[in-house]
Amino acid sequence: MPHLKVELNGAAIGGWLAELSTGFPTAEFRLLATQLRDEGALVTLEVRTTDRSDVIREFKTTPDAANVELLHADSKVVLLQFLTRDSKAYDPLYESGCISIYPTILQNGRFSVHVVAGHDSLSDYLEELAASEIPYQVISLSHSHETDTVLTNRQQQFIDTGIERGFYNDPRTCTLTELAEALDIHKSAASRLRHRAESRLVTHFATKTV
Repeated sequence: MPHLKVELNGAAIGGWLAELSTGFPTAEFRLLATQLRDEGALVTLEVRTTDRSDVIREFKTTPDAANVELLHADSKVVLLQFLTRDSKAYDPLYESGCISIYPTILQNGRFSVHVVAGHDSLSDYLEELAASEIPYQVISLSHSHETDTVLTNRQQQFIDTGIERGFYNDPRTCTLTELAEALDIHKSAASRLRHRAESRLVTHFATKTV
């Protein structure tokens, strides 16, 4: 099963929780669980911070969180549960049917999301992110041992380097020409390598879903 790790810029789309986190740039917001209900999403959140009182006050006063319950608080950790109807960063995950591996880490406006799903669902997730205009960066893409032999070493190097340099980001931060230079090959060779690698991956995952 493929594992995808992405970083989302929640603050860029005005997500209230992401924006709230920017007020505590050194704090780590850890989403431990999200449960959908008729009245919204029930979120369990752990905040690792030394600004305990200020964090609690922000959640108690924001109109975007209802039924805020303080589950635990000490000098380093605040544990909260609340309802929210505004879940812009979560919606693409729900719409694509992907499974998130918790905790999801939020720090200074950016979510680090770990997703596990089939190839089609992962593609749907990235399409949902793009459709929602949520800026994202692919951090890594890994597979189970069954896919270890799908690509040649050179093809795997192309995919890994492409992810590392942002070739598969949306928006793309690395061109094919720049990727070819990083691999020390001609652009035409990089293009052939790309198509062979992507063709193998698509064929493999399409065969798995039949």
